[in-house]
Amino acid sequence: MAKITIRTLQKMKAEGRKFTSLTAYDATQAHWVSAAGIDVILVGDSLGNVIQGHDSTVPVTVADMVYHTAAVARGNGDSLLMADLPFMATATLESTLDASRQLMQAGAEMVKLEGARWLAPAIEQLARNGVPVCAHLGLTPQSVNKFGGYRVQGKDDAGLQLLEDADALVAAGADLLLVECIPATLAAELQKRSPVPVIGIGAGADVDAQVLVLYDMLGLNPGRTARFVRDFMADADTPQAAIALYDQAVRNGDFPQPEHQF
Repeated sequence: MAKITIRTLQKMKAEGRKFTSLTAYDATQAHWVSAAGIDVILVGDSLGNVIQGHDSTVPVTVADMVYHTAAVARGNGDSLLMADLPFMATATLESTLDASRQLMQAGAEMVKLEGARWLAPAIEQLARNGVPVCAHLGLTPQSVNKFGGYRVQGKDDAGLQLLEDADALVAAGADLLLVECIPATLAAELQKRSPVPVIGIGAGADVDAQVLVLYDMLGLNPGRTARFVRDFMADADTPQAAIALYDQAVRNGDFPQPEHQF
């Protein structure tokens, strides 16, 4: 396939075509994912859970993210490569810019930041410096201790707040939005009003794209399975075949189903 860029994803949104995203943490996984035609690879700080064995993403460092981003970049083909800024990397403008520089120089083509409208000044600076940004809203796992656990976000009045935060971040220069564990009706409203593509995880089917943690969709996570996860290895003989099934299911609208949403 042709190299995936932000313009590719914008065109797909405009045409009403779904696109796909999965996490990857090393060169082999990146090869599997990109060879299957997945549009966006996310080097997620979820590596803290599935690679390092932590209970949350909080212990993950910028150095960890740089190491795994570089490995994934070496195995990637034509997918757009996005990398997470880990816990507290966005604490100051200086730290945000420095961490983003390191990730981009390691091979990332976009960075993902967790937060709300307070990220707007940082996104403006990143955009001015040529760094594409995905803004992550809703359940932001780095704030799990503040939330008191992994809980659905955006209910009632908080839904309006999320929409207003998304508007502010897009106005600041965000190129993508990612929403996690929010009501499907709220995600659908966001998708309609957002001029940039919206990726969902646990956010229903009416968004522009879906993302899952690779280990989850391969049934390899020994922990509790989240409601929004489907084990695609149950219908496949190899990881590569399972990834291809996931890609097809998202594009065809077969995943997620109502039982995967809130």
